[in-house]
Amino acid sequence: MSVASALAAGRRAAEALMVDSCVIRRRVGESTSPDTGVVTPTYSTIYSGACRVQQPGAQARPVDAAEDYALMLRLEVQLPVVGSEGVRAEDEVVLGAGALDADLTGRVLVVRDLAHKSHATSRRLGCEERTS
Repeated sequence: MSVASALAAGRRAAEALMVDSCVIRRRVGESTSPDTGVVTPTYSTIYSGACRVQQPGAQARPVDAAEDYALMLRLEVQLPVVGSEGVRAEDEVVLGAGALDADLTGRVLVVRDLAHKSHATSRRLGCEERTS
């Protein structure tokens, strides 16, 4: 078996576990309503499709911002290698329907870490979710 065929088999196996969906978006600007003055961010879609969400550890780090207390929860989002190119730190991952965990649906994560390697079976993104 060649390296290329072994890698292709590994990618197929990894993608078979990607039963959830997500959209990865990048903030590109904002618009302001002339009537209300409400500022709304505008986004560009970087990726839309299958994903797998994993929690590498059950630890969250506390954050105090003024009088607000929040936990920053670490999650890993796995994407197909082909078709998910161009993701950058600070992009947002909006989780769609969680096939096996309804609590995943609608969560918004921020990409903090990127991993790159020659023989990857999935693209792995280290993400944080701000909880309060």
